[in-house]
Amino acid sequence: MWVTADGHIRQELRADGRYDEARGNRRSAYTGRYTVTGSHLDYVDDAGFTATGDIRDGVLFHEHLVLYKEQQA
Repeated sequence: MWVTADGHIRQELRADGRYDEARGNRRSAYTGRYTVTGSHLDYVDDAGFTATGDIRDGVLFHEHLVLYKEQQA
């Protein structure tokens, strides 16, 4: 699970190549599939639009978002 610093956006990158992004109280605001090449991610939303991301120094830069790996309890 990756989250913005304020916790408003939560992005689950599942092992089956699917993602599920929640925004505030809106669960599954965006869903689709993703692929990883090295530290680069390519997203294809179920609605058809595409996006990219890169993981650098343990931080996910996804388009205009900065997400951090959620700490497991």
